[in-house]
Amino acid sequence: MSSAADNAKHVPVMLRRTLEVLAPALAEPGSVVVDTTLGLGGHSEALLRAFPEARLVAIDRDPAALRLAGERLAPFGDRATLVHAVYDELPEVLERLGIPAVQGILFDLGVSSMQLDEADRGFAYAQDAPLDMRMDQSVGISAAEVLNTYSHGELARILKVYGEERFAGKIASVILREREKEPFTTSARLVDLVRNAIPAATRRTGGNPAKRTFQALRIEVNGELSVLERAIPAALSALAVGGRIVVLSYHSLEDKLVKGYLAEGAASTAPPGLPIVPEEHQPRFKLLTRGAELPTEEEVAENRRAKPVRMRAAERIREQAGR
Repeated sequence: MSSAADNAKHVPVMLRRTLEVLAPALAEPGSVVVDTTLGLGGHSEALLRAFPEARLVAIDRDPAALRLAGERLAPFGDRATLVHAVYDELPEVLERLGIPAVQGILFDLGVSSMQLDEADRGFAYAQDAPLDMRMDQSVGISAAEVLNTYSHGELARILKVYGEERFAGKIASVILREREKEPFTTSARLVDLVRNAIPAATRRTGGNPAKRTFQALRIEVNGELSVLERAIPAALSALAVGGRIVVLSYHSLEDKLVKGYLAEGAASTAPPGLPIVPEEHQPRFKLLTRGAELPTEEEVAENRRAKPVRMRAAERIREQAGR
């Protein structure tokens, strides 16, 4: 089981760049920053230290993460408010706290270091563990239930769409055949099955062949993309003028979705050809990154979990109509 001391060893991804991007929005007294994915609290702690006039609202769906991060952030007293929620519940969280708008928002998507490192959570394909994969183990169905109950079509769909797996149909067929012999309960059996279902030539490149299947199951179990589809527009709406949002994505599905919402906010809504664009049709956001920013080679060398990350950021430059 992780401890607060262990948590301090985990290195938050793209931390320095995240602080740089958010800094102009958090310099004023009374500013509020939301860490929508608290995890082990590394980003949150750094935000509280870097911006001593700011208040933090930190959200996580994982009760274990809230407990451990709460120990880490306890020295900051009432500057830090921790909330058990999923990040698409941001509007309700802010309403309960009486906060009409915020100056900074951070999303660090994907699986937290704690969830990867706790063997009994079932997120990591490198060690045998119960096939759970729920970020909040008190609700929803586990990965084992998905494997043991979904139809061939449903399994093939999530493997293809969420895992971007070329051999989705073949893997789904093997899963259905094997579960008739014995239901799936632990990860090692699934890893072996996927490895054997994929052609040898494909297995020789691209790392562990089970990673795409595990990604797909995790996204399905936690509803990650549907939650993100609701969360990003909600977060953009919560930003005050001058407020900034930073999103750290770890696979192309997340990054594509985030890119679309930020690009939409940074585009004019006026019909083409107008000589003067009315204010209500002018862009509401300014993009702060050119495309997706990548971690530095130095950071990847120090922290292998930073390798797939893509950062996108934007600033609200105009109030939205009707607010």
